[in-house]
Amino acid sequence: MNTGGTENAGNWLAVAGRSGDVVVSSRVRMARNLAGFRFPNRAPASERSAILTRLKPIVLGSRLSPQMEWVDLSSTTSGHRASLVEERLISRQHAMGKPGEPMHARAVAIGLPERRLSIMINEEDHLRLQVIRGGFDLAGAMDEIDSADDAIEQRIDYAFSPRFGYLTACPTNVGTGIRLSVMLHLPALKITREIEKVKRAADDLGLTVRGSYGEGSDAMGDFYQISNQTTIGKSEAVLLREMESEIIPSVIAYERTARERLMKGGRRGMEDQAWRAVGVLLHARLLSTEEATQLLSRLRLGIALGVVPNLELPLINQLLVAVQPAHIQMAIGQELTQDQRREARASLLRGKLGEAFAPRRKPPRLIRPDTPEPPAGPSTRPPDDER
Repeated sequence: MNTGGTENAGNWLAVAGRSGDVVVSSRVRMARNLAGFRFPNRAPASERSAILTRLKPIVLGSRLSPQMEWVDLSSTTSGHRASLVEERLISRQHAMGKPGEPMHARAVAIGLPERRLSIMINEEDHLRLQVIRGGFDLAGAMDEIDSADDAIEQRIDYAFSPRFGYLTACPTNVGTGIRLSVMLHLPALKITREIEKVKRAADDLGLTVRGSYGEGSDAMGDFYQISNQTTIGKSEAVLLREMESEIIPSVIAYERTARERLMKGGRRGMEDQAWRAVGVLLHARLLSTEEATQLLSRLRLGIALGVVPNLELPLINQLLVAVQPAHIQMAIGQELTQDQRREARASLLRGKLGEAFAPRRKPPRLIRPDTPEPPAGPSTRPPDDER
């Protein structure tokens, strides 16, 4: 499986979608557990294996997508697991497990060809269903995940309480078990130093604001994930209405207003930032993950503001995943040192962006670094993010 290039880095990334200038993606996640089994964090290995054995034919046989890819996380490489995290198809917890806990009986099913649907087995809960769509489309994601949930529930009994709703390992998920989240690109609010106002307002509304990869991650490149904190006491319809019709539209409008002010107060400065990013991306020979992400963020803002022609937002969305460490290694087809990844990342960006700016010119290939290759063999841990 080659997920290093932009072609395979999640088809949902290739869709700008509604309000795509600000909203990168919309995600609905649903936590479910089987009746009669302990939660994964309390279940012994034998019970988790029994859960996996029971769920695999149900998930694969429920016709949730035209095709379903099954990945056994205990038998695949750490690099592959890391690439699934980068693509947001599994969580970091699911990829790594807890300290001292084996990777035994963990898996994910991925809906093909869109790669929008993923179902994690034995993460924090027995089942974590997830749908991601490009742009602002929480309603579409909700419809899709409801269909998948209904299809599975027809074949198994969920742990459910008439009083509390769906029972989950974490009390904050009890009730609907639903988490709605939107990935937002908010560079103007960061530049104008208004991002803290958004965080405070979100906290007052019972929302969380996190980095690109959820809990414990940084907002690299000014990308922020906003999601609901609790699910008990509110129906799915209420949660969806609040996020879809009230909260997220307000944040989108706030970011767009900040962008307008920046353009009115210093259009030439905004153009300069965007084109400086283009210049570095087209000519750099070494780029870290953080630097590449920040440059792509500035370029994405320039495209949204209309100051950089010839490029479209979906390309940048795909590149933001393709430049991540595990994707770079899978594109090259071998384990790389940090310096080798920096060289390969710069080569990838020169090729992809060079092709976009000069479509008649044959783009340079993604080259292998000149530095010596590391010893062959599976990686024992996913590559660290370069800073």
